[in-house]
Amino acid sequence: MSEQVQERLVKGRPDHFWDDLVTGDRLQSPGITITEAHLVQWAGLTGDWVSLHLDEEYAAQTPFGQRIGHGPLTLSVALGLMTQTGYFSNVIAWLGLESVRAVKPVFIGETIRVEALVSEARETSKPGAGLWTIDYTVVKQDGSTVMTFSSSFLIKRR
Repeated sequence: MSEQVQERLVKGRPDHFWDDLVTGDRLQSPGITITEAHLVQWAGLTGDWVSLHLDEEYAAQTPFGQRIGHGPLTLSVALGLMTQTGYFSNVIAWLGLESVRAVKPVFIGETIRVEALVSEARETSKPGAGLWTIDYTVVKQDGSTVMTFSSSFLIKRR
């Protein structure tokens, strides 16, 4: 006699709330390989048409020897990668950035990911919301750090 198994269709990511993370928790994002398309699209979106990012011959004459990704592109991609963890589906408000440091360049063809630490998870005066401060470390495929920053969010509570 076979047992009947009930199936559930699960769509998207699970809902996570402020209550799901505490100070000291660590998160890791998936990675993404930065391509020329990222640089060109970022320049078009933002108007940041700096030769260091887009002109191969110019960039070859710089200390980097090649084009590098825009710093704000790296920061934005890092924030986006963390949303893929599912922990940011209940954001009420993004409260800003602190201590942004570009440590190393990101070259076309390199893969970056985020290692994050919840440096603060605290209640707020709003009964339906808590605050997370997340310390981001953006690393590339060799494990070296390319950028660090902190970001704070107001998150729904259960």
